[in-house]
Amino acid sequence: MSTVAAPVSVPAPTRRGAWLADLPVLLVAVVWGGSYLAAKGVTTSHTVIAVLVLRFALVLPVLAVAGHRRLRALTAAQLRGAGVLGLVLGGIFLLETYGVVHTSATNAGLIISLTMIFTPLAESAVRRKTPSAAFLGAAAVSVGGVVLLTQGAGLTAPSSGDLLILAAALARTLHVLLMARIKAVQEADSLSLTTVQLGSAVAVFAVLALLPGTGASPWAAAADFGAAEWAGLAFLSVFCTLFAFFVQMWAVRRTSPSRVSLLLGTEPLWAAAAGIAIGGEHLGTAGLAGAALVLAGTAWGRRAAG
Repeated sequence: MSTVAAPVSVPAPTRRGAWLADLPVLLVAVVWGGSYLAAKGVTTSHTVIAVLVLRFALVLPVLAVAGHRRLRALTAAQLRGAGVLGLVLGGIFLLETYGVVHTSATNAGLIISLTMIFTPLAESAVRRKTPSAAFLGAAAVSVGGVVLLTQGAGLTAPSSGDLLILAAALARTLHVLLMARIKAVQEADSLSLTTVQLGSAVAVFAVLALLPGTGASPWAAAADFGAAEWAGLAFLSVFCTLFAFFVQMWAVRRTSPSRVSLLLGTEPLWAAAAGIAIGGEHLGTAGLAGAALVLAGTAWGRRAAG
């Protein structure tokens, strides 16, 4: 469950600098992979919105204090653009969090990786350019893998959680396309852009929390949390959001954006590892074959799209 920082143009990194940046970026991929299992442990279908309010309300003040000068420098157009992106980001987190409640952490982490296939396909459609045969082959392998992944118990319809995660992958694709096409945000500072986006998302979550029938309130959910739930929430807030964002900002100035993207692309591997090794999830023969195809297809597609 990742947050997205704006791309930054940097000079070509030295070999030593790139390697020094690799380890913390890889650690970000590890914690993002573990975020699906953590969210599953903290959240129920009645506390999704409450947990999202708590998760991001805890980190927003830190981001706002760290970048308050640059926040004041944002233009009205940049604020509007970031606000629109924040609404989409809020939808992504809602779909992902509701989805992971109703499917396995392994499935969630692997299905969401289809964003790496959907985004180039969407870009090709917008530009009216036919994707390469290699990329189309990678897309077919990935989709076939998802079909197998969701059939661990035999020939059944995908679960509601699987479909919600698939919708989240499509929403992530929309978010990437909008970031590339809303001109006002192209020159916005990464920290300010992320702060406004998360602020918009939290505002949506807070409004939803006030509506009847949307589950427990944030304060009621927090009152019911035990040590394990608070530890999981801290992991999601501190490591998966704050730590991950600042590492991305640090690394993208010391290595190439493509190298950062490649390392972060290992997220589904760690999601599967956490779900199986820590969560005790079992994929079955079809599921394991599907997971292998998803990982192979997305890796192939990333190379073909590059």
